[in-house]
Amino acid sequence: MGKILVTGGLGFIGSHTVVELQIKGYEVIIIDDLSNSTLDILDRITSITNNRPEFEEIDLKDKSKVKSFFQKYSDVIGVIHFAASKAVGESLEKPLMYYENNISSLVYLLKQLKTSNFIFSSSCTVYGQADSLPITEDAPVKKAESPYGNTKQIGEEILQDVCSNNESFNAISLRYFNPIGAHESAKIGELPIGVPQNLVPFITQTAIGIREQLSVFGDDYPTNDGTCIRDYIHVVDLAKAHVIALERLLDQKGQSNYETFNLGTGKGSSVLEVIESFNRVSGKKLNYKIVSRRDGDIVAAYADTKKANKILGWQAESSLDEAMMSAWKWEQQIRNES
Repeated sequence: MGKILVTGGLGFIGSHTVVELQIKGYEVIIIDDLSNSTLDILDRITSITNNRPEFEEIDLKDKSKVKSFFQKYSDVIGVIHFAASKAVGESLEKPLMYYENNISSLVYLLKQLKTSNFIFSSSCTVYGQADSLPITEDAPVKKAESPYGNTKQIGEEILQDVCSNNESFNAISLRYFNPIGAHESAKIGELPIGVPQNLVPFITQTAIGIREQLSVFGDDYPTNDGTCIRDYIHVVDLAKAHVIALERLLDQKGQSNYETFNLGTGKGSSVLEVIESFNRVSGKKLNYKIVSRRDGDIVAAYADTKKANKILGWQAESSLDEAMMSAWKWEQQIRNES
């Protein structure tokens, strides 16, 4: 069916997308620099699909290695680009690292591409604090609240410019909300290196005893319980959407050569509701405390998914409880192995 390049393919969303691509019969090549992933994920993917993806350890900031890759793999028919630094808080502390890593790598990749089909891993952060909820794709892109969010905005602008300049180049930016959960096999899931920057792995690591306590950043937001609201989507649902979007490009079904789609559940859940969901499915009582707000956090964001539902024929299927249960099974599995 053709070779698909997945950058950041050993990461959280990338690894699940590789699995879904392989299930559909695609030959997958992974590029990853292992800065926020480990090589054993390759074995884990293989154990799920019985099909070992090709792997190249490359830092996409290295122009010469990117060029050499495409000389070696000239038969790539599509690219799904996940490789990027992704933590809002860290980006506030290390803005130049984020701009170099997220923007330079995208530019070097686009300059060497031999294919015209490109999926960009974007984010709901491009909307900032939206004027109205749920957020549609027509909502204005506001000044970013963080360097991370800004790199996603700039990435989209780069792709729009490339598409405007080259009518034969086709790209889709998938703006997703908050991916959580793990594969049903509990063989792959979210495994951050160091202290988790995202809510759910911090919850599961606290529950299993790695972290002493979960900090909830603020309970004075204008929401029902005072905590931030986000749209939490199961990572497998998200991965399947990437495959559908890729096939839209391969089948040349785009309404234009640059499209954007929101990927979420269409439902917002507060931080305390996520904790309650975890307590419910795990039978545990999570140890948490309320602390002051965190810089860069917005009040609420959840998706209007009608466009993706209608045009892509995709919708999220898993509930918050199902996603939290899968994340907990994954956490237990990896700790039993270690």
